[in-house]
Amino acid sequence: MSLQGKVALVTGAASGIGEQCARKLAADGAAVVIADLNLVNAQKVADDIVASGGKALAVAMDVTNEDAVNAGIEEAVAKLGSIDVLVSNAGIQIVNPIEDYAFADWKKMLAIHLDGAFLTTKAAIKHMYADGKGGSIIYMGSVHSHEASKLKSAYVTAKHGLLGLARVVAKEGGSRGVRANVVCPGFVRTPLVDKQIPEQAKALGISEAQVVKDVMLKETVDGEFTTIDDVANTVAFLAGFGSAALTGQSIVVSHGWFMQ
Repeated sequence: MSLQGKVALVTGAASGIGEQCARKLAADGAAVVIADLNLVNAQKVADDIVASGGKALAVAMDVTNEDAVNAGIEEAVAKLGSIDVLVSNAGIQIVNPIEDYAFADWKKMLAIHLDGAFLTTKAAIKHMYADGKGGSIIYMGSVHSHEASKLKSAYVTAKHGLLGLARVVAKEGGSRGVRANVVCPGFVRTPLVDKQIPEQAKALGISEAQVVKDVMLKETVDGEFTTIDDVANTVAFLAGFGSAALTGQSIVVSHGWFMQ
């Protein structure tokens, strides 16, 4: 399952889960493309990977903009030779009850999570097909790809949608060596989740401690957050898996919060 000689592009890789995925893939031998809206931070991550002996390239990418996605993918291929692994990770969170959920926020959420996954897949898969080596496409889903939670209508809808996209890509790409899977973490203690804690406390009328204990971690087997390393290790496993025996699947990494 070595990633030596492979090129992996990770969206939203300038921080959080995406950054750790990029670092893990680089440690396992891949040349990594740090694709992010924030090019300054992306370059810092790339420079750090290079300083540690890895190979990395930073590219600016707005995953909701087809021209920007295509340009970023083409730059990566021109400089590194191919795209063998795509990790579609870029995402945000906006929480609100449905009756208060702004349509503009709904469209923004679906654009980043779903349009971004589609556009990066469309751009990357052409290169996976063209070079005849196939590849691995990994979508960053969530426990909310399978379960619903209050206040998250757009997020749950988008994360459910990634399951359908992955299954179609697995069907279409299977004969050409392209695998597609979804990694579905539970709550990971990132700035994105930290921001949700006071928001949910206010919306639900409970304390922040209750949000953590009774909302985020209630259904886990051990009361623990999933870590960025848990997620990155799963991504690396899928990226390097050697056959189409594992495709079209969702892998839940949630301390037992959701079991399938």
